[in-house]
This record gives sequence, structure tokens and C-alpha cells, in this order.
Amino acid sequence: MSSAHKKVIVRRFTGETLPGYLPLASFVRNQTIDLLDLSGRVISLPLNDIKHICYVREFNLNDTANPERLVRRTFLAKPRSEGLWLRMTFRSGDLLEGLAPIDITLAEDLINDTGLHLTPPDARSNTQRIFVPRTSLTELQLIAVITSPSRRKPLPGASVPSMQEDLFANLIPPNSRPN
Repeated sequence: MSSAHKKVIVRRFTGETLPGYLPLASFVRNQTIDLLDLSGRVISLPLNDIKHICYVREFNLNDTANPERLVRRTFLAKPRSEGLWLRMTFRSGDLLEGLAPIDITLAEDLINDTGLHLTPPDARSNTQRIFVPRTSLTELQLIAVITSPSRRKPLPGASVPSMQEDLFANLIPPNSRPN
């Protein structure tokens, strides 16, 4: 098994969960995924049957009801990490919130029309990352765009000395300073 394959739990709309291994990206081909199960067999699953795929730390096969341990499905407060705060409604009617990255992976997912990769509301749980197929959703809401605070930009036309000029201002004779 390649180190590029990660532990996943595939949750189907039937309620069934399938543990196995998948790569982090580019695993959807012709609207199906090929899951490498725990016995080494490849199982082809249609994307329409999949509710979500959880990349997990451990399989937790003893917990038959919730092996992905996805307990908290919404954020308690505004997320601290950067990304798109999304709220999804599944075909089954339940909700899930997550944080989608603002980078090229989001554009690739939208172009390929496969689904979204998200960080779950509780990053300390067993589930580290979630893939939600587009076909499993009835509604997708953008709650907020979370960005890091940027430096305050100067007003147009305002003269702002550079940091280097400030550091060495007392070393440059007044007659030779640039205007």
C-alpha cells in the first residue's frame, strides 16, 4: 500500500460505513471511487451513494454507530483558521458545517464538479478532513470568508517612510537624504 493512501471511513446514504484507504486527491473517476478495503480488495462505489468520506486517525470499528466520531457538526463560534465557512444540507436533511480552503484545491474541485474537501468543526476529533460529494447535497451556504487580519494600508497619496529609512535615518547626513 502506498503512503499516499490514507485511512478513510465512507458513509453511505443507507447508513452503512465502509473503512478503507483512499488518496487525498484525484480519487474520483467517472463518478465512482475505488476504495481499497481492509482485506486488500478494491471496491468501486458510485458517488451518488456516498454521503461523505471522512479521513480519520483511527478506524474505531468497535463503534458501529459513529466510527468517524463526527460528533460536533457545526462550529460553536467563528472558526479561527482561514477558509470558506460553509453550511451544507444533505439529501437526507441533516446539516454539516466545515471550512473549505481558499486555494487551488477548491478551484480543482469546482472545475471537476466532484465535491468539496473540508476541515470539520472539531479538528481534534477522529475525523481530520471530510470529502463531501456534490451529488449528496441539496443546499450549500457560504456563511463567511475567514481571513487573517492584514496590515493597515496607507491612504492613497500619503508618504510612508520605509522601515529601512526609519532604521537608518540618524546615520544618513541630512544633506544626502532622498526627497
